[in-house]
Amino acid sequence: MDRVHRQDGVDLLTRTVAPGVALGGLIIGIGLALKGPLDGLSHSEEAVNKDLAANRTGTWDTITAIWSQIGNTAGVIAVCIVVSSLLLWRTHDLRLALVAPIAIAMQGLIFLIAARVVDRDRPQVDKLDASPPTASYPSGHTGASTGLYVAFALLALGIERPWLRWTTVVLCLAMPLLVAFARLYRGMHHVTDVGAGFLNGSICALLAYAWYRHCKSRRTSRR
Repeated sequence: MDRVHRQDGVDLLTRTVAPGVALGGLIIGIGLALKGPLDGLSHSEEAVNKDLAANRTGTWDTITAIWSQIGNTAGVIAVCIVVSSLLLWRTHDLRLALVAPIAIAMQGLIFLIAARVVDRDRPQVDKLDASPPTASYPSGHTGASTGLYVAFALLALGIERPWLRWTTVVLCLAMPLLVAFARLYRGMHHVTDVGAGFLNGSICALLAYAWYRHCKSRRTSRR
């Protein structure tokens, strides 16, 4: 059993963490390019934020405040703990239960490093949320919600009933889109910030899920 656990750890490092390091480098490179040779794009995309800010209403202010909270760090961690605990209880499969925690942990680390290195200013519009100490790029809310709910969507592919499987997948994939729109509407991020958040979260979720599938395949072939 110890040998199996060691192999799982090695696979996690080689199949998930190592590609995650490359992903982090890519996201940082894109961010630095937006502050350098692609600076013109950075200025032009401010038009999206200004258009959204100019058309704000009280109703949408309230709706987007709720949507924005879906990607809040505390909320993402809480949902991850609850759902992963339920998965462990129902399946007794620790690797399955670890898919979402691994995804959001990886994207969170990449986000923190990229935000510190790139240090991009937030859009020049009135902001409806308090600005956290981290920079604008990449969007942490979008990355966290994408990592969590894409991981859930991938796990939901194992649900036997088709109507429940696809309903769950669609709902999970909709969550990051709501968060991304809310962050743009509320003046907290540029379009490329949320785009980098999507990239960060989705790739981390796919890497975590691929690790689980590899471990499952290895155990099956061994039997």
